[in-house]
Amino acid sequence: ALALQLFSSVADCPGTSSAQAGRAAACQGCPNQRLCAAGAAAPDPAEAAELRERLRAVKHTILVLSGKGGVGKSTFSALLAHGLAADEAKQVALLDIDICGPSIPKMMGLEGEQVHQSGSGWSPVYVEENLGVMSVGFLLSSPDDAVIWRGPKKNGLIKQFLRDVDWGEIDYLIVDTPPGTSDEHLSIVQYLSAAHIDGAVIITTPQEVSLQDVRKEINFCHKVKLPVIGVVENMSGFICPKCKNESQIFPPTTGGAEKMCQNLNVSLLGKVPLDPQIGRSCDKGQSFLSEAPESPATSSYRNIIRRIQEYCDQHPFQEEKII
Repeated sequence: ALALQLFSSVADCPGTSSAQAGRAAACQGCPNQRLCAAGAAAPDPAEAAELRERLRAVKHTILVLSGKGGVGKSTFSALLAHGLAADEAKQVALLDIDICGPSIPKMMGLEGEQVHQSGSGWSPVYVEENLGVMSVGFLLSSPDDAVIWRGPKKNGLIKQFLRDVDWGEIDYLIVDTPPGTSDEHLSIVQYLSAAHIDGAVIITTPQEVSLQDVRKEINFCHKVKLPVIGVVENMSGFICPKCKNESQIFPPTTGGAEKMCQNLNVSLLGKVPLDPQIGRSCDKGQSFLSEAPESPATSSYRNIIRRIQEYCDQHPFQEEKII
């Protein structure tokens, strides 16, 4: 009976930003009921103003999410950053909030780099003049160090990344997240709500075991009122470089991302086929888009990035004045 009650509470949770947070029938028995009812889940007004001031020159913020691990979320975040930064007139920042598994420094060719502090805060580590990166990986003495932190400490570092990093004038802030719908995800949405979030790009692979978790992620976005820019189906078949025949490594037994998007009324941004060069480029810290410009996967990535840019163009930046 307790398990059934807990299941009902999870399924019917109104979300931390809802007026019914902590007060709905589904909240009974939830360990966070008192916090939600007291409004503790909402940003502190002074804290919100501080974050808004720091992020007021960030024009577009894109979260990269997936309920499932191992679907290529960090790879997509890195290539989205490279693709957007290909326009030298645009300033791009990539924030890695996967506190326990920071792979962005390796993928961006920045392993071993350290964060420097100036009078205006922490300085991002730059790949190019118009592409800056911030990750907990830059704070570790070794890439093999384990980060063994509970939720509050992880949340505190996420807040510090947003509040204390001197991001400057940014056209696109891309946030790479860990898998799931828990502490880090609630924190980044809460903190960024003080500024502006364009929406989330959700990454999946074609098989049902991945789609099952991604449906949860889409449900999470709806509950926290985070717009879904669209879904990317990663590892969508393998095209042999010699015979050009396509094989399904992860068979879409339930229709893949395309069917899921139709059922949930969200956009499918595109499908990216497997290419072994993607993994090799990530290990070398190089941009796959530059290393393999003729690959079908590169063509897919570029089309997806163009669609994300078009979405952001439909949501123009409006700088708010701090009172």
